Amino acid sequence: MGRLHKAPQRTLEQDYRISSKVLGSGYNGSVRLANAKHGNSKQPVAVKTFRLKGLNKSKKERLQSEIEVFLRMDHPHIARLWDVYETDFQINIVMECVEGGELFDRVLKIKCFGERDAADATRQMLLALNYVHCHGMVHRDLKLENFLYDHQGGSHLKMIDFGFSKYTSDNARMKTSCGTLAYVAPEVLKRSYTSACDLWSVGVIVYILLSGHMPFHGDSEEKMKSITRARLEFKHEHWGGISAAAKEFVKSLLEADPAKRLTSMMALEHKWIMLSCKHMQAVDISVIDGIRSWCAATKLQRAYMTMMAWSLTNHQQSLVRDHFLALDTDHNGTISMEELQSAMIGKFEMPMEETREVFDVLGGAEIQYSEFLAAMISSCIPIDDDLLHATFAKFDIDASGYITSGELSGILGESLSGADLDALGSKADCSEDVKIDYQEFADYAQTYHPGTLLRKSRLAQQATRGNASSCAQPVAIVEIAPSPVQRADLPCCVVQ
Repeated sequence: MGRLHKAPQRTLEQDYRISSKVLGSGYNGSVRLANAKHGNSKQPVAVKTFRLKGLNKSKKERLQSEIEVFLRMDHPHIARLWDVYETDFQINIVMECVEGGELFDRVLKIKCFGERDAADATRQMLLALNYVHCHGMVHRDLKLENFLYDHQGGSHLKMIDFGFSKYTSDNARMKTSCGTLAYVAPEVLKRSYTSACDLWSVGVIVYILLSGHMPFHGDSEEKMKSITRARLEFKHEHWGGISAAAKEFVKSLLEADPAKRLTSMMALEHKWIMLSCKHMQAVDISVIDGIRSWCAATKLQRAYMTMMAWSLTNHQQSLVRDHFLALDTDHNGTISMEELQSAMIGKFEMPMEETREVFDVLGGAEIQYSEFLAAMISSCIPIDDDLLHATFAKFDIDASGYITSGELSGILGESLSGADLDALGSKADCSEDVKIDYQEFADYAQTYHPGTLLRKSRLAQQATRGNASSCAQPVAIVEIAPSPVQRADLPCCVVQ
């Protein structure tokens, strides 16, 4: 959706004001604070810079892999990548600025978590990890520092840093010994491992959350011996008040044999998570109506809304993200036809044909998070000037002040046929210049009113079926859901 830019067509400086403030630096580059020139300039972003000069082939391939992985990530518990800018000398990636600080800092502040809070944080990490694993990717560097809170004092966690992530086939074994020593699994040290290595890292994190201490300590050689033996200590002074279920959960993750270790889905279904995180999540009828209205919108309106979805702030996403997670009952990070049918038919008694129409329009078997966000814009997420300006700027590739058919084709070519582009553009264009200026864009985008579209859709269905679909009142969808802690040896350090 127009997030990858190459100079001289579009540059970082064209879209963002870069601050001198450095947010951090790691193995792969520095991170600076920035603000958008278009849209919400008060919403900060994080810009990570990769210098290309002097990089050998292996490091360039790793960098390319990180960017490709990050561009594909689309989940409520994973930080969003907004833009990528490439020149001959460097690559800049623009990410949402997750302002709540690292999970590591929260542990330092409160020492250890209560079981319910620890289970809630663990469940969020597992939801992100299950999404990653379901899409054939291994993170390979999970640690406290790579989970951030979306805002100060908040409880919503997001996974970051895909510098060592790798796509791999089922049960394919990897050999590169990478990650951060305190969190690596025994099989990583032996240079023969699978995606199960990520669950070991989660086990280390949970051990720390519950006890306030690292499970394996000493110098590098002592740590490697302790990790290889997988011998855990549950000292009474640190674990005396912790439940047997929590201890069993940690042991099931810090299992030396990867074949006996919990998978991310098994961990989500573990009794400790299920009992500690039991809560009611109501899916409001407006959410379902937003998805239904999505079908009645034009192709261009859906394209505009989908582009807007990649400019939403954390606050705007927070208005609907829990509904997405509630609908995603198998926790794979997408909404399937069966899951939508369960809500539309089983909870709200709507016709099955409507569910099929949604997926026919979207052209896929699943609704991605960004598509869900796009469907929620206007119905549940208000459209404001900042959002309109940010979206217009993404379509206006050459910053001319107009969106042309060529620019629409360049961004939406795979989703819209060439024959339709000029016709679609002319619908939004109110003048005779066959170009869309900002006001024309804003007027057209704001003609997307879910209520109106839904009424039109219902009238069409009545003409076909002879009666209107019935809508029940909202029904709840139930989700059942020792040395001191030290910062990781080095950010993204490679285990020697």
